[in-house]
Amino acid sequence: MGFYTDRIVPHLVDVVCGSSMTAPSRERVCSGLRGRVVEIGFGSGTNVPYYPAGVESVTAVEPADVAWRLARPRVAESTVPVERSGLDGQSLPFPDGSFDTALSTWTLCTIPDAVQALREVRRVLAPGGTLHFVEHGLAPDEPVRRWQYRLDPLQQALTGGCHLTRDIAALVQEAGFDLRELDTFYEKGTPKFFGALSLGVAAPVS
Repeated sequence: MGFYTDRIVPHLVDVVCGSSMTAPSRERVCSGLRGRVVEIGFGSGTNVPYYPAGVESVTAVEPADVAWRLARPRVAESTVPVERSGLDGQSLPFPDGSFDTALSTWTLCTIPDAVQALREVRRVLAPGGTLHFVEHGLAPDEPVRRWQYRLDPLQQALTGGCHLTRDIAALVQEAGFDLRELDTFYEKGTPKFFGALSLGVAAPVS
């Protein structure tokens, strides 16, 4: 990790992912959260205003100290207790079955081993628990995909390892989840190569 990735990228992500364009998707993906929630890739806390009344607590997994500092004002205003615990989504420091629901938003694009992180989420979910996610990734249309593959190296260099070409639904299924709900669409006001979103709910395969 270098100065740019550690110090600059969290500010860029806060601006881009905190924009009003992401609000409808954040509201949708958070609406079904309940009980004890683990959020991987908490970032600067841009989901905090959308936690529903059924959420009892949120455990935030976030590796970047700068992002956590940016999150402090949102955390301070939250009606839901939020605690930072864990720095690496690929190795969660929690016992099996610790959480009722899990949340991942614009996170799986950057985690080096996304499948391992999802397997960890599966492990820490209690029976009946669900994963709620909205992620950008591989577009449904081939012309857009071609541009994504061309731009992916530049995207990774500028945004701390963020990929444009990950097949989110396939990653979730590979990690042992059953897709209960899935909506794929282009985010309004965002270039298609960056705004191809997958929003859904998944449950561990029994």
